[in-house]
Amino acid sequence: MDDIKKLVPAFIKKPFKKIYSYILFLLDYDNFKEKNNSRFPLEWKNIQPELEDKTTSTSFDTHYIYHPAWAARVIAEIKPKKHIDISSILCFSTLISAFIPTEFYDYRPANIKLDNYHTGKGDLTFLPFTDNSVESISCMHTIEHIGLGRYGDQMDPSGDIKAIEELKRVVRKNGNIIFVVPVGKSKLMFNAHRIYSYEQILSYFNGFELKEFSLIPDDAKKTGIIKNASKELVDKQNYGCGCFWFIKK
Repeated sequence: MDDIKKLVPAFIKKPFKKIYSYILFLLDYDNFKEKNNSRFPLEWKNIQPELEDKTTSTSFDTHYIYHPAWAARVIAEIKPKKHIDISSILCFSTLISAFIPTEFYDYRPANIKLDNYHTGKGDLTFLPFTDNSVESISCMHTIEHIGLGRYGDQMDPSGDIKAIEELKRVVRKNGNIIFVVPVGKSKLMFNAHRIYSYEQILSYFNGFELKEFSLIPDDAKKTGIIKNASKELVDKQNYGCGCFWFIKK
């Protein structure tokens, strides 16, 4: 039976799965209708079928669950007076702002109003900070997009390198860069993102100390995040997630 299922194209499977899920929804509706009391009226005009949530476990994106969790633990260890985040997933900066004054900058500013939290417009290739002025800065799952035009930025094959140079420029001596990018077999997936080798990232941060490296591997649903993962393991990844904590010497 499993072999037969593999032969059925996805474009055929999906419509039948949706039809089956909708039939189950209708059965649930009838069942609930029979049991319903007058506390909330059950009206057909207000139905909102959610057909994909009956799962045996809670699904999640391994990259975007594990890397902010990793970075928050680094911040807890650093204990900076202020942290600056550049274009990372918004849940990271908004959450840590509950404990640390936080600034968030993006090419497309986020209009978020929170205590202890400031947002502004910032171009990663020309950051609005003076040289050697920032104690703690993060840029996670962002650099790989710079220069590919995906988010309205200018086409620039070296855009990611320019952005890295800006991070290095603004961080002060003994300051911290929390840096996350896809890692594995080096390749360009135009215009989505780049995937970097472990050696590439280390070479881009030449002169910085690698304080910590953790890997979210392709099979992270099984393994979780791997601290102090080897270069050899990184090389085996198709689309892993490399979490680098650099310190400026």
